[in-house]
Amino acid sequence: MRVGREILVIFTALVCALPVCAQRGPAKAAPENPFRGSEEAITEGREVFNRSCTSCHGYDGASGDRAPALAASGRRYLRTSDRELFDAIEKGVPNSLMPPSGLPETVAWKIAAYITSLRATAIDAPAKGDVSHGEQIFWGKGECSNCHMLHGKGGLIGPDLSNVASQRQLSAIRSALSKDENHHVFDGGAHDPTLTPLATYKSVRVVTRDGKTISGILKNEDDYSLQILGSDNALHLFARDHLREVIYEPKSLMPTDYDKRLAPDEFQDLLAFLSRLGTPAPGK
Repeated sequence: MRVGREILVIFTALVCALPVCAQRGPAKAAPENPFRGSEEAITEGREVFNRSCTSCHGYDGASGDRAPALAASGRRYLRTSDRELFDAIEKGVPNSLMPPSGLPETVAWKIAAYITSLRATAIDAPAKGDVSHGEQIFWGKGECSNCHMLHGKGGLIGPDLSNVASQRQLSAIRSALSKDENHHVFDGGAHDPTLTPLATYKSVRVVTRDGKTISGILKNEDDYSLQILGSDNALHLFARDHLREVIYEPKSLMPTDYDKRLAPDEFQDLLAFLSRLGTPAPGK
């Protein structure tokens, strides 16, 4: 009987606690930056940062004499959420050299939006444009699918782009399409590495003894043989003594003149499509 009374007491206590839990409701989410994703606010945040914060941090968020690059990962005092960034700017970071900024709240939020933009991948702030038309460009006029695969469909010679917007910054995607032949380097410009770069695709061209030329990506090699994934998306195996010449090309096979190959609206729409290939981070 005593055991039965104890169970009854516990059950009664739980039932009485239920209304209290219901009144409390779910935990409130951390406040989100009201200026997140606003190009105007991000630009203003950058301007204020470069005026007020570069005595420690470097210009445009690069590392400075007394503070790290804002986009660098793995730091001891790294702040990631909107609220954490805002608090670090407004109140400083305890046990560090970071002091309170003394800036108005709205300005602090704009600087936080700027810092977030430095760390964001394309999926966080995709390019504007006609996404459907951009997809048509990818599979058609742009001939991107000749080399790149998308969700199991397309070529093999280039990286799979199914998740590119979750891996790369928008500026890096634009650079790969338009000007930078070395677009496989770390994203972030002057900032420390924050994103794992795509593997380097080393271009190679071989000439066989009978004069046949095959260009592609070097997959493997040793002193006696080499393997090439050709521009025909086929794997070619060669013994070195069966080749007349092996040329390691200094440039990537990736064209960097899409801003000239395509009309301005076509280029923008292709960017809009590519910058949405991925999965947004949780909570975004």
